Amino acid sequence: MQSSLVLKSKLNGGISIFSVVGQLAAEYKAINLWQGAPSFTPDPHLVESAFQAVREGFNQYGPMPGVLPLREALARKTAKLYGAQYDPNTEITVTAGGLEAVYAAITALVHAGDEVLYFDPAFECYEPTIRLQGATPVPIRIPLGTMKIDWDQVQAAITPRTRMIIVNTPHNPLGGVLDQNDIDRLIAITRGTNIVILSDEVYEHMVYDGKTHLSMARYPELAERSVIVFSLGKTFHVTGWRVGYCVAPAEIMKEIRMVHQYLVYAAPAPFQMALAASVEDENNYLHLADFYQKKRDLLVDSLSGSALKVKPCPSGFFLLADFRAVSDKSDRDFVLDLLRRKRVGTIPLSHFYSDGADTGMIRLSFCQHDDVLREGGRLLSERDL
Repeated sequence: MQSSLVLKSKLNGGISIFSVVGQLAAEYKAINLWQGAPSFTPDPHLVESAFQAVREGFNQYGPMPGVLPLREALARKTAKLYGAQYDPNTEITVTAGGLEAVYAAITALVHAGDEVLYFDPAFECYEPTIRLQGATPVPIRIPLGTMKIDWDQVQAAITPRTRMIIVNTPHNPLGGVLDQNDIDRLIAITRGTNIVILSDEVYEHMVYDGKTHLSMARYPELAERSVIVFSLGKTFHVTGWRVGYCVAPAEIMKEIRMVHQYLVYAAPAPFQMALAASVEDENNYLHLADFYQKKRDLLVDSLSGSALKVKPCPSGFFLLADFRAVSDKSDRDFVLDLLRRKRVGTIPLSHFYSDGADTGMIRLSFCQHDDVLREGGRLLSERDL
């Protein structure tokens, strides 16, 4: 008997396209342009700090909100970057990656009957997490041509049941960033309401071409109603360590911690201790925009002879490429075909849309070594693509 509690999802047989591509990529020994996980060796000092923490005995559960040295370092980092003061004791929580922070925030603050607005396409975790609370996801589509939010459409979608608006800046997978007009409209739309903003900012340090990341933390009127999620794993090339964090006003954070304590209780203690010292040195993250911009440009150059039409990428880890000039397959079938014939792993853009509609586009990751980017570009530039 089929249970009504089972979520109907856009996943293939319940298996994420990331898992499908990952399995096939391993089978075909494919070039990895699909995974948003940096392939680079972390700073040796950071690795040694982790070993030192293990040797010093940080091998049991850490404090539920995160080890205090890390929370204090994150408070100083946030104040310096965004001019926002967060109390490390009550307003910063270290989580098992950014994904756990997103899940804990939605679970803590969204209830049955609520509505949650988010922008389509979106990272895959938002919609199912909203549904798990008995709430209704309300996707607002971002046009691919402009990557601009229609704030009049957002305003029209708000009802008395709207509990949360999820924003993702820098955006995965589109690579767009919110500008000052977006911020001004978001402030105006939420002013005088009880709407909470969940701001996914895990790519905060990967913004290119002289653009600036406009965090919700910069704006007091937004910060007072926002949960802001960040990723130390992505920032320090250690996604497998599963360390992220979120900041929020104390009364909101209290609710999030009630959920967090029953999900994982605490993120890995030795990794938190190791990251605490690295967070203190801004040279460990302020160079990332230049580093990844070079990666982006290398992949773009490597695809210059390809029939794929590459879209602009102002931020993040990913390029979007239109393949309609070479194939009329669905984007999912095209991705699987690339794996089998070219041994290149990519992700279909349709996976990020709530309706799963075909887009004729694929997502390519450039957080890889230069030789991987060059080889991937070469294979995708062959005539028989």
